[in-house]
Amino acid sequence: MIQIKINGENILVEDGTPLIKAAEAAGFKVPSLCYNDELGHFTSCMLCLVKDGENGRLFPSCSVPATEGMSIITDDQEIREARLTGLELLLSEHVGDCQAPCQVTCPAHMDIPQMNRLIAAGKFKEALRVVKKDIALPSVLGRICPAPCEGACHRGTVDSSVSICLLKRFVGDENDLHPFDALPLNGKKVAIIGAGPAGLAAAFYIQLNGYQTVLYDKELAPGGLLRTNIDPEVLPVAVLDRDISAILSTGVLFIGDTAIDKSLFQQISTQFDAVVIATGAIVDELRDWGFLTHAKGIDAERNSYETSMKGVFAIGNTLRFSRMSVRPIGQGKEVAWSVKQYLSGEEPRGEPRLFNSRFGRLFQDEISEYLKESVLSGKVISNDIISKGYTQEEAMLEAKRCLHCDCRDIENCKLRDLSGKYNANQRRYAGNVRKLMTKHFAHSIVYEPLKCIKCGICVRLTSKYQEKYGFSYIGRGFDVQIGVPFNETLEAGLAETAEKVAQACPTGALTVKD
Repeated sequence: MIQIKINGENILVEDGTPLIKAAEAAGFKVPSLCYNDELGHFTSCMLCLVKDGENGRLFPSCSVPATEGMSIITDDQEIREARLTGLELLLSEHVGDCQAPCQVTCPAHMDIPQMNRLIAAGKFKEALRVVKKDIALPSVLGRICPAPCEGACHRGTVDSSVSICLLKRFVGDENDLHPFDALPLNGKKVAIIGAGPAGLAAAFYIQLNGYQTVLYDKELAPGGLLRTNIDPEVLPVAVLDRDISAILSTGVLFIGDTAIDKSLFQQISTQFDAVVIATGAIVDELRDWGFLTHAKGIDAERNSYETSMKGVFAIGNTLRFSRMSVRPIGQGKEVAWSVKQYLSGEEPRGEPRLFNSRFGRLFQDEISEYLKESVLSGKVISNDIISKGYTQEEAMLEAKRCLHCDCRDIENCKLRDLSGKYNANQRRYAGNVRKLMTKHFAHSIVYEPLKCIKCGICVRLTSKYQEKYGFSYIGRGFDVQIGVPFNETLEAGLAETAEKVAQACPTGALTVKD
């Protein structure tokens, strides 16, 4: 064993241990994209840079072994700036969307592509679970949402956008069971003032987190403008009651016929651990309750929705008027994050916002690549669509029209995680003309070369496991790509190691299909 110093701490390690592993053993995580425990160092991504504490020189920790007496610094401003530059150079050639345009455009950020995949596979209950992670009233919104997501759908470049709203409506109507169980109550209570779409959504997600939620409203029944301002031909009362019943079934308590004035608000504020105001358009009386307001409504922090009063949050039309019910419903989901953070002793900051790579519009020459995972049929129109919506068969066919624009490895992409951590700017070193996306399929995987960062892990893995062809570097200089040599197919290149290689890929370039 030898002794080295990492960030001022004396560490005992075996002689020759790569510094990246020595730092990890000491509790200091050094980022890397090209290092793989099974393969060792390759020195490609240059994100694992650390500093020599004696002379200030930066070097890659994956390829330098520990030697007696070393003094290493794993994180400071200079190191972070060098890593950021490395990330932004990698992102400059990375062509691919983390989230599909439809999900980015949806005010509730619902995972629409995943919903589509599950519907296409006939997994309707699983699809409902995906929808209700972000949208508490799926059958309602499936009838009244103006569908901004459909305006961003890449399928519209081909013929017409996927009928996302009708598919969401189908999922809500098709399932009788509520897909989530609330956490056990933890003893803390949250009051929500206003049982319109924003208040109902907030109650649903806050109750799921284990906080006893009490929903107050001046009307006898919950629903707000959903119940009073929408034609029952468009939104039948039975559909509204069904979605609301699913929310109340989680344990939310509803107290109707109760108008909240300043005195009762102050009483509620002392009796509850947190309060969410979702009363709809602000009225003069609300301005006298003690928090800051502006011309359009209550003044609240943009991401957390916390007002000037500690532990009091405001969402929906109390902030500013919106005609889209999906927006306040999305805010109801987001404020649940802030309430949980506040009641856990943290600073409220709202729903985490992750890095999102975006490449813009789909070029005409790329349409055929995306259609490889879709069907050529046009939008599915049902004769009963106004009254009954899609049948199971129609919903499955319409869902198959999705082009799968999202990244399938979004939860495990190291490039995305690090880009968010270092606040990388994808456009800083990007050129004016991007390359065309391509998709290649073999066995159970998808290969998208323009998402590849050329870390070499796949090349080394296929070599280690003695694939006949495997992967190799093809071309030279800036034009080098990872591919199968001798113009062989992807199936031939990954005959034995397809899933192993996909699981080792640090980005979404090689992913298991579904």
